[in-house]
Amino acid sequence: MTQRTLGSLTVSPLCLGGNVFGWTADEAASHAVLDAYADAGGRFVDTADVYSHWAPGLAGGESEGVIGRWLARGGRGRDVVVATKIGAHPDFKGLAPKTMRAATEASLRRLGTDTIDLLYTHYDDETVPVTDIVSTLDALVREGKVREIAASNISAERLRASLEFSAREGKAAYVALQPPYHLMRRDDYEGGTAAVVAEFGLRAVPYSALAGGFLTGKYRPGTTVDSARAGSASRYLGTPRGPRVLAALDTIAGERGAAHATVALAWLAARPTVIAPIASARAVEQLPPLLAAAELDLTAAEITALDTASAPDAE
Repeated sequence: MTQRTLGSLTVSPLCLGGNVFGWTADEAASHAVLDAYADAGGRFVDTADVYSHWAPGLAGGESEGVIGRWLARGGRGRDVVVATKIGAHPDFKGLAPKTMRAATEASLRRLGTDTIDLLYTHYDDETVPVTDIVSTLDALVREGKVREIAASNISAERLRASLEFSAREGKAAYVALQPPYHLMRRDDYEGGTAAVVAEFGLRAVPYSALAGGFLTGKYRPGTTVDSARAGSASRYLGTPRGPRVLAALDTIAGERGAAHATVALAWLAARPTVIAPIASARAVEQLPPLLAAAELDLTAAEITALDTASAPDAE
């Protein structure tokens, strides 16, 4: 894969999501996926301290632990950039300075590293001034515990205020934003934080890039899909936009001999400000269509067709 620059980091055009590691993918399967991704030239892995506390019997931190043990057994030599997020773990909820520090130390232990490559605030905490949040992140960078900082799930107003504070005070500044963004959900990002991202030169690393699996094309009326995310993905079938997007994907995938997921990720990768969509795989055989997106250049006509089908105002 052609690598890209994100702040001081070098990353791949597809970010491998770690939300399934230790949850729907056990450790052996997770390590096999990580190995296959790295073998294909992948260099960007995303996780969070809260993954996957929502599952019965799990407390959060499982994904970081799986990745940390992979790094310890040889993954560290692959030059993989590991991004994690703090602020949502039940033991470290919110972004108060002491909480952020404790959460970061816990992530460092689970990942088995001295430095986190890219640290996101998972969800903004509006009870804490952005000055306190950014100052705490800046201190972590200066102490060598974090290389670059980023934000996720934050309003345009708070994102702008954070970036302006960093510039004014000479603090470490966000290099990326991780928004929910895909063909079935364009409104929030394009109508909100995208303008701030562009203005300040950040890059977007969209999560839920395949709409919980809906954009793989396997969810159709009358079908049953064996997936932990089937309920959230299948809901798109009941919207006017869902069938339109599937029809457009059907056409382009058929004409290009590509998987639906490949086309959906290629559309996202071509959006202004996007550096690398996030997509996850719980088995090695799910990786090829994700990796193929980095090599698929959609034509202007194909992008227009997908833009039209997915247009928020078309509903």
